[in-house]
Amino acid sequence: MTARTSKRTLYRLRGVPPTDGAMFDALDADQLERVHAEVDVPENLGVPAVLVTGSFQQPVASWCDEIFRTTGIEVSRPVNRSAGLLMLAVDGEVYAIGYDQGFRLVPDRLKDHRFGLSFASRRVDPAKIRDLVSHTPGGGRTDITLIPSGASVWSLGIVEHAQIVRRLGGHLDNIPLTISRDNPGKVSSAEGGAGLRLRLGVEGADLIADIRAIARVLREEKPSPELEFVEHVVPVDDPGLLTRLEAVLDELLGQEPDGRIRAAVPADHWDDYIAGRTFRARINSSVTGRSTDDFDLDYVLCRARVQRAGTRVAVLREGTVTLYRHSRADRADEIWTSSALRWIEAEVSLDSHRFFLMDDHWYEIDQEYLKTTRLHVERLITESPSVDLPPWVLGEKERTYNASVPDQRPGYVSFDRDGVQTTLHRGNGVEICDLLSPDNVLIMVKRAKGSDALSHLFSQALVAVQTLRNSPEGRERFTEKVLAARNGRGLPEGFRPSKVVFAILLKDGTDLTADTLFAFSQVTLVQTARTLEAWGVEVEVVGISSTPPTVTSNGFQRIAA
Repeated sequence: MTARTSKRTLYRLRGVPPTDGAMFDALDADQLERVHAEVDVPENLGVPAVLVTGSFQQPVASWCDEIFRTTGIEVSRPVNRSAGLLMLAVDGEVYAIGYDQGFRLVPDRLKDHRFGLSFASRRVDPAKIRDLVSHTPGGGRTDITLIPSGASVWSLGIVEHAQIVRRLGGHLDNIPLTISRDNPGKVSSAEGGAGLRLRLGVEGADLIADIRAIARVLREEKPSPELEFVEHVVPVDDPGLLTRLEAVLDELLGQEPDGRIRAAVPADHWDDYIAGRTFRARINSSVTGRSTDDFDLDYVLCRARVQRAGTRVAVLREGTVTLYRHSRADRADEIWTSSALRWIEAEVSLDSHRFFLMDDHWYEIDQEYLKTTRLHVERLITESPSVDLPPWVLGEKERTYNASVPDQRPGYVSFDRDGVQTTLHRGNGVEICDLLSPDNVLIMVKRAKGSDALSHLFSQALVAVQTLRNSPEGRERFTEKVLAARNGRGLPEGFRPSKVVFAILLKDGTDLTADTLFAFSQVTLVQTARTLEAWGVEVEVVGISSTPPTVTSNGFQRIAA
C-alpha cells in the first residue's frame, strides 16, 4: 500500500508575494544554475506553486584523491545528490518543502526562523520532549539533547530565561493532520526550529489541508503553559529599532574584541558544521579569503574592524563563510555557503531593554512576558506564611537550620538529606522535602546566594511531587520514614501532596520580594509553580527571617557547625 504521508520539513517564507513569479524570483539564480535546475508550475494544486528539480553533481568525489595518497590505488567515483523544492502559497502565505538536498535551495534570508518552534511550543507534549537545542547568549554555549523515548521538559534543565530554545521536538498532541486521520490513536511527532519537520500528506489536497491545519494552530492557539517560555524571545521587526541596533553593532565591530561578540554556529546547520573539514571566510575581498579547519572569528572581526564606520554590518552580511567536506576546498566539495553575519552573536542594551543578534536576526526578551512573570512571582511570595518557621541564625549551615526547626516548632519533622530510595532512585534517593509541617505540607528550604541554588530547589520539588504522585514504592518508603519520625503517626491513607512551600533565605538575610529575587529565578519559579498547580498542588513562597549570630562573653561569635 502506498503511504499517504511522508516526513518532510516545511518552511514558511517571509517577504515573498504569493505568486508563482515572485516565488521563482526569490530563489538564488547561482544556486539554480549550479544544480542545473528545471522549473515547473504545478496546476493541479489549486494554489500558486513552483517546483524546482535538479542535482548537485561532482564527477569525482574529493575523497578519491585522499584514498590514492593513502593506498596507491586510483579510485574514481562520482557524487550525485538530487534536489527538489516545492514552493506554494496557501491563504496568502508562502511555504517551501525540500526533497533530498532541495532544502539547500531555500534562501536563509527568507525563512521565518521561529515558524517551526512556534508550532512545537503549541502542540508538542511537554511531558514527551525528544529533541531540544538551547543556546545561552553571552556564554556561547549550545546544548543539544536527544531522548528517543521522550522526557519531561522540566527534567532537561531549560528553565531560565537566560537560555534561548532554538529547536524543540517531541510527541504531538492530537491535531487534524493526514497522519492522524489515517491512523487514529497513532502517536506522531514533530521537530520545530526554523522549519517544521513532521509527516505531511503526499496528495496535493492532503498537503494543503495539513498546511492549513498548522497555520490554524499558529493563528488561534497559545503555547502550552509548560512551554510558553520558548517564545519569550521575540523577533524585532520595527525598522527604526533595527537601524539603531545595527548602528550600535557597527560601532562595536570597530573596536578591539572584548568578548561581547562571539562565534555561533547557525542553528539549522549543525549537521553541516559537524561535517565540515574546511571553512573559508571571505569578507570584502577580491581574493578567495582565508581557509581554516574551523570558523575563524578573529579573522572575521579583524576584517570587519578595518572597514569604514557605518559599513561594517553590511560588509559582514555580504561576506560569506563556506563549508567544505574535505581540506581541498574545491567548489565541487562545497557543503553550504552563508552570510558571515550568521556566524556571530552579540548582545546589546538600549533603554534598559536587552537585545540579541542570532543568525542575522535581532531578538528581544519579551517585556510583556517579563511583566506577567513578575506579577505571578508577586502572587506567589506571601507576607502571611501558612507555615511557622523560626528565624535563621546568619552563619548557620542549611543542614543545621533544618535540624533545629523541630526543636523550636513542635510537630515539624526534618528530612534534609534523608532521601527515599526506590528502584528508579538509588544511591542517595529522592529528597522529598527538607521539612514536613504538622499538616503534611512539603517545605523546601534553601539559603541562596545565586540563581543556581534556587534552580536546584525548584527541580527538587518537581521530582519529589512526581515521586509521591506516580511511584507507589516512593510513597510507601516516605510513609515509613514519617511513621518512624512521628512515633507511629503517619500520613493519611492514599496521601498525595496538596501544597509545597519554598522557604528561602536570600544572601545575608535580605527580605524576599519580587525585587530581590534573582531575575533568572523568577522565570524558573513561575514555570515550576505552573507545573505543580497543573498537578493540583498549591505553591507558596516565603522568606525566612534572619537573626545575627550570638556573641559570647569572650567576644566570639557562636555559629553552629
